[in-house]
Amino acid sequence: MIDKMLKISVFSGFLLLAPLVASGQNFDTTVSMQDGGAATYYVSGEIEGFGPLDLMVDTGSGYMTINEEMLAVLQREGRAHYVKDLSGILANGARMVVPVYAISAVNIGGQCWLRDVEAAVFPGKTRSILGLSALSKAAPFIFSMDPPQLVLSNCSGVTKATATAG
Repeated sequence: MIDKMLKISVFSGFLLLAPLVASGQNFDTTVSMQDGGAATYYVSGEIEGFGPLDLMVDTGSGYMTINEEMLAVLQREGRAHYVKDLSGILANGARMVVPVYAISAVNIGGQCWLRDVEAAVFPGKTRSILGLSALSKAAPFIFSMDPPQLVLSNCSGVTKATATAG
């Protein structure tokens, strides 16, 4: 039953994207994803001022997430600024308030630079998640499980530092 619902959901998503493809939208960047098992997928990434990292792709997450240690590095480098607090309810029912910071530049797969990406900051050493606050900047996008890849639009080939240096 779940498999059938997933197929319907994927098919419905394809139907929603079909008019975009037909109208000539620019799907100019393809990034391979690594299957992490248990229906999780990862892409290589980089945060300007922090360095390379693996990002778990989560289209159900409204925000990209980083942890407090990463934020400390980004703040020292002048690559993150506070935006707001975000309040939400966790799966266990507990309410949590986390700060949201704008990150100067994030790279997906070595090919797609996105600027001023909002990221929720979680405590400890939580994993980094590539959520919709980043993916929406590369919209329209396609998440494919077979083959595992992201097909992105509106990508820049240069970092913010490179773009402002010249």
